[in-house]
Amino acid sequence: MGRHRHRRSLTAKQALLTLAIALLLSVLAGAIELALDARKMRQEVVHQTQHRLELVDGTAAEAAFQLNPDLANQVVEGLFSGGRVASVVLRDDFGRIMAERHRAYQAPSDWLTRALFGDILHYKEALDYRAGVGSLDEPMGELELTLALDSLGRDFISRSLLIFSLGVIKALAIAALLAIAFHAYITRPLLQVHAAIVSADPRQPGRWPKPAMGGHANDELGHLVESLDELLNAFQQGLEQRDRLHQISTMDGLTGIANRRRFDDFLTQEWQRAHRCGHPLSVIFLDIDHFKEFNDHYGHVAGDDTLRAMAETLTRVVNRASDLVARYGGEEFVCVLPDTDLEGARQVADRIRQAIHDLNIPHAHSTQAGRVTASLGVASAFPADGRSDRATLLAQADSQLYRAKHQGRDRVASQT
Repeated sequence: MGRHRHRRSLTAKQALLTLAIALLLSVLAGAIELALDARKMRQEVVHQTQHRLELVDGTAAEAAFQLNPDLANQVVEGLFSGGRVASVVLRDDFGRIMAERHRAYQAPSDWLTRALFGDILHYKEALDYRAGVGSLDEPMGELELTLALDSLGRDFISRSLLIFSLGVIKALAIAALLAIAFHAYITRPLLQVHAAIVSADPRQPGRWPKPAMGGHANDELGHLVESLDELLNAFQQGLEQRDRLHQISTMDGLTGIANRRRFDDFLTQEWQRAHRCGHPLSVIFLDIDHFKEFNDHYGHVAGDDTLRAMAETLTRVVNRASDLVARYGGEEFVCVLPDTDLEGARQVADRIRQAIHDLNIPHAHSTQAGRVTASLGVASAFPADGRSDRATLLAQADSQLYRAKHQGRDRVASQT
């Protein structure tokens, strides 16, 4: 089921990408088409309005000359009923209103409609009348017409929606054709490669079901399959090498336990986990007493053996899967005890001290009964309370270690 979901997902992504590109192109083309249509609509509005005014010019001039209100009203009514008109006013040559019509409307608040049509709303036509043959035209009045901006806006929106609808339909059709073509020629072969990779056994990568690319044998997809074949054949070797390098990078070479780098990473992870869960976290620092004198007297080979014996003892006592024992540096070791409070960590430290006694490794320069001993410092914290951090916890454990040394060594010191 997971593979089928991946296939549908890849196909869907390819289809969505194709659709997005087609829609983007349609939007760009639609924006250009809308700009051209807006320019065309402006020209049409101006031309139609001027033409209507020219048609009634003679009748309006005659009404003004005769001071005929009925004829004036007919002219005004004719213009007003033509649509897109907000007001029509006919005045005589003295500026007196002979007839007028107004329509109440709410001006659109959008800036686009005002920007497109705000400068072509108002028209004034001077009315000239010639009384007889051979006489000159004399001004008889004025005809004023104002277009309704809201009507122009609605008409523009209707035209825009039609243009965009057609653009979207075309984009969907193009996207569908492109999606089908891409799926047949690119996506489906890629899904075949994906299915073959998923079914490959990392333990036997050379037997993966290498897909036949057919028409893609000599193009980038065919080269990809060949490269994958080489990669999978070397995959197991690479994993093994990676595991070896990881082990080397996180393990102390002398004692075989975790090194300082592994300790730092582990403490960070456990601090975050303890912070989330509200659990305590404890640390034990251990330092072998008078180890320099031991090395000087018995030699470095014996010193190395002692360090290994110390590491084995620590891992035997601190044996929970969630704990970590690491060599901190030189003759110093550290134990990280998740989900352990101060009292529990103190008990573990006491067991470690006793286990070191039980080793009974001779130490001629020891101040404690002639055998190897160790001093231990214990500290604990609740990360969730926000009153300390990792550095503070380590500093407290280190401080307790040195307190144990100053109090005579071969002992455990902990927070009070």
